[in-house]
Amino acid sequence: MLELFNVRHGGEGDNGMKAVASVILNRVNVTEGEYARISQDGSIRNIIFQPGQFDCATETLLNRYNPQNIYNMNPTEEHYNIADWVLAGNRLNEIGECLWYLNPFKPSCDATFPRNGSGTLHTRLGRHCFYRPTSKYANT
Repeated sequence: MLELFNVRHGGEGDNGMKAVASVILNRVNVTEGEYARISQDGSIRNIIFQPGQFDCATETLLNRYNPQNIYNMNPTEEHYNIADWVLAGNRLNEIGECLWYLNPFKPSCDATFPRNGSGTLHTRLGRHCFYRPTSKYANT
C-alpha cells in the first residue's frame, strides 16, 4: 500500500494520498459486494492488485510501459506517515464510505460511477470525483 501513495495521487498532495488510502481501506472493510469478495476478509494487497483498479499497480498501460508504477518509486517519510495514519484507522472525513474515485478530465463529475450505477457522487476533491455505494452495490 505504501508504494501506492508514492505516486502522489495525481499531484493532489497529502489530502489526495489520504483520500486514496481511505478508498482502499473502505474497500478492504466493506462487508458486501465485489470488494468484500476481493479482499477475502481484509487483504489490502488483493484490493490494490485487483486488475484494472489502480494504474500505478501495473507495469503497462494501454500496451505501453508505465514509468509511474509502484515498482519504480521510493517511498519517503511522508508516505510512511500516511500509510501509518490510515492503518491506524483514520480516514479523510470528506471521503466518507466512498469506494471509487476518478479524474473525469472535465469540470464536472458524473452523477454515478461505475457504469452499472452502483456508486453515486459524494464529493469532488481537487480534480478527482469520489463515489459512495448505492443499494445496487451489494449485488456486484
